[in-house]
Amino acid sequence: SDSYGSFVCIGVAGMMGFNFIENIGMSMGLLPVTGLPLPFVSQGGTAMLANFMAVGIVLSVSLRRKRGNFNSS
Repeated sequence: SDSYGSFVCIGVAGMMGFNFIENIGMSMGLLPVTGLPLPFVSQGGTAMLANFMAVGIVLSVSLRRKRGNFNSS
């Protein structure tokens, strides 16, 4: 329901999606080889930390979203 939270989640999903597509393209030989690590699979220290922080921000957005009318608490 919050537009800022939606934009953050879309941005993180876009970042992850681009990383996956770039790595698949490099493996198939369709895209040039870059130093972009595969999220949560490759052993890149700073990239792994950034991915974990991005997922943490998305989880924080999901915890702070407004609840629906059918919530029991």
